[in-house]
Amino acid sequence: MIKKFFYIIFMLLLISIISFLAIHAAPNSFFAAGELNPNMTEEAIQQLKAVYGLDKSLTAQYLDWIKNILTLNFGISFVTGQDVSSEILKRLPITLIMNSIALVAVFIISLYLGIKAALEYEKKADYIIRQISLVSFSMPSFYLALLFIIFLSLNLNLFPIAGLHSIEPKEGFAYYTDMAWHLVLPVGVMIFVGLGSMIIYVRSLTLEILKSDYYFFALSRGLSQRQLLRYYILPNLLPPIITLLGLSLPGLIGGSVILESIFGIDGMGQLFFMSALSRDYPIIMGTLIITAFLTLLGNMIADLILLKLNPYIKRG
Repeated sequence: MIKKFFYIIFMLLLISIISFLAIHAAPNSFFAAGELNPNMTEEAIQQLKAVYGLDKSLTAQYLDWIKNILTLNFGISFVTGQDVSSEILKRLPITLIMNSIALVAVFIISLYLGIKAALEYEKKADYIIRQISLVSFSMPSFYLALLFIIFLSLNLNLFPIAGLHSIEPKEGFAYYTDMAWHLVLPVGVMIFVGLGSMIIYVRSLTLEILKSDYYFFALSRGLSQRQLLRYYILPNLLPPIITLLGLSLPGLIGGSVILESIFGIDGMGQLFFMSALSRDYPIIMGTLIITAFLTLLGNMIADLILLKLNPYIKRG
């Protein structure tokens, strides 16, 4: 556990150095527009750079930034002038809620459909599930989002088109039910688009298990399908899937840029996209560090779950 902690610290430090150098090596800067403005004097530009610490050397800027991060201070946004931490905390919850719901739903649905397709190999159920997964795998998220808006919002008037809340203010329990109603379409798109590759992956793994010697031995003992599923299929199926889900955690922040833009949701994906366009370095760096931390945290959580599922891994 201590080794993993130091590993996370080392990787965060390495990622921060690479990200910092890559951002400052990018062409143009946030002050490029001001330098082209005839009404902006050179003294004013230098004063702004001094306020944000951009007049220092790269080494000094990086060390100052690292010191601030240790106190969870990501600096001040170039665009809004607001504290980066407050900007991120304001948008992070809704992005995490949307993507967490989608991740859990994709895991449960794909696990069920993938196993069912493998058990019904070359039968009608297998054919239908494979067609669903292929449509899901090839369907662009923005196109499906537009279809949902046209048919379910505009034509049938079942769901809101965009935003998180209705025009009329809600309070108490109605506030959260109204927000949940607004999230049905974007979360639904995320779930459907994420199912395709996961169903195919689960089906492929399950077929390999069904061809194994230990499965044939268990089958010869006359075990029921429920027992085969519980003691032979799932224990061998879960480790690679959990590992894959651990690597999917970075998508909890940056994986919904397009959908957040289409549905008018002020989340982390949209914040990162707009910050990249405007060269808002503090927000870009803050988002990258949080994404890197989630990636490393996801790997550690996946390893801990794998150790719980299979204690013999400790001996390796």
